[in-house]
Amino acid sequence: MALDFTFTEEQKMLEDSVYRWAMDWLEPQMEHLYEVDEMPPDLFKETAKLGINGIVFEEKYGGTEMGYVETTLAYETIARVSNALSMTVGASQTLCFDNFRRNATEEQKMEILPKSVTGEYIGCLGITEPNAGSDAMSLATKAEKKGDKYIINGSKIFITNGPVADIFTFYAKTDPEKGPHGISAFWFNMKDAKGLTVEKIKKWGHRTSPTGLMTFEDVEIPEDQLIGGLNKGVAVLTSGLCTERITLCGCTLGSQRRCLEESLKYAKERVQFGKPISSFQLIQGKLADMYCDYKASKWMAYSAAAYCDSLENKSGGKGTDLDRMAAAALLYCGEKGTKIGLDAIQIHGGYGYCTEYAVTRHFLDQKLWDIGAGTSEVRRIIIARELMRDNFASGL
Repeated sequence: MALDFTFTEEQKMLEDSVYRWAMDWLEPQMEHLYEVDEMPPDLFKETAKLGINGIVFEEKYGGTEMGYVETTLAYETIARVSNALSMTVGASQTLCFDNFRRNATEEQKMEILPKSVTGEYIGCLGITEPNAGSDAMSLATKAEKKGDKYIINGSKIFITNGPVADIFTFYAKTDPEKGPHGISAFWFNMKDAKGLTVEKIKKWGHRTSPTGLMTFEDVEIPEDQLIGGLNKGVAVLTSGLCTERITLCGCTLGSQRRCLEESLKYAKERVQFGKPISSFQLIQGKLADMYCDYKASKWMAYSAAAYCDSLENKSGGKGTDLDRMAAAALLYCGEKGTKIGLDAIQIHGGYGYCTEYAVTRHFLDQKLWDIGAGTSEVRRIIIARELMRDNFASGL
């Protein structure tokens, strides 16, 4: 991607194919799906046909070996129709399976990743708990070793795809006395899990993206389903946070763009006092601000994605420029996305409060991005920490 943000021909083809699919297959269903809060059952089979399930995966796993720029672009394009379903795809493919790809054994990867690419497997990731949100290191879920198995007890909350997932990756304490150094990562196939209950959570936004409360009661997991080694869970967890934050910027970007497009269209068509409301300076000011905020958000997201693609080690984490850039990108995109959504509702007036208008669901979905993947407050802490570290020398 050039510095002027013109995409390559291959990237443009990806964007065009995903957008045609989203408008032709997804858009006609969205009003009903949002009302009943259901994910289209064939979603991942459809995204498999588009070739975006394993977009950064190696060919041996069925992937296309593209980058995080392309991943962000795919998520943005889906989100022009559905922010929520873009999140669902991202939670499976980036949060769950991409981090699995980086940390699992080759045998584990060959068992799981090809089926994630074909859409046979849907993934979910379990970090957050009822009493451990931003403070992920305080998680209470425990994994106790008994023979050749681990016995899991505890719970995870706000788990995107939890009610529909096949593969669940999660974190639990294997040596509580060691604090953060006693956390391990695990995976299992949910159809094999006995003692796991899943309760769907009702939300006023991000409907169609199923979210679950997952409760473990003496769930048995074979010891060979550790990921990354015993007590190495923090390294596994942090290795995926930067790419998670960067690529999920695409979700808010897609809604930002759709809100601007719909607001422009409506402002030109809506006549008050004998002329289109687009002729009023207060409306023009909102449209201008929406455009500037979207373009600036896009720069933040794609510059971070391009930087990530340029790195050999894409893990990021504390003490890296990637950690700062990822946090800054989602901070800016999330907050500007919420503002753009509010402006879109205001421009639409009473109609913006009606569910048959797309801007309604885009506004409702946008607020999550001030909260999910680390709240805005946590992102500011990360940015400040990296700016103040002793060896911070990269240019602003």
